[in-house]
Amino acid sequence: MATTIKTLGQAAPGATTEVDLYTVPASTSTVCSSIVICNRSAVAVTFRVSVSVGGGVTANEDYLYYDISLAANTTYVATIGISLAATDVVRVYAGTADVSFNLFGQENT
Repeated sequence: MATTIKTLGQAAPGATTEVDLYTVPASTSTVCSSIVICNRSAVAVTFRVSVSVGGGVTANEDYLYYDISLAANTTYVATIGISLAATDVVRVYAGTADVSFNLFGQENT
């Protein structure tokens, strides 16, 4: 089994738009070690992070974070340690277009 430690995904979505941050490739498992959310604006913003098993449409039970407030010009760092299977999707959403998301972890093939 090959293991690759890497940046799994980066995104700066438009305001109130959910986007796929990372999709686990076929024949791969992934351990997400941390997610970093950065508010690049001078006002507070909100963000969401979800994991959809098998890449399905985001449902209520998929949310890890929902409308969490992030103060102006600050960064939220979470050590999450979640395991994902092939085709699982991490999605992100922000209330404004001033939020950056970075996901780090390990792919196992």
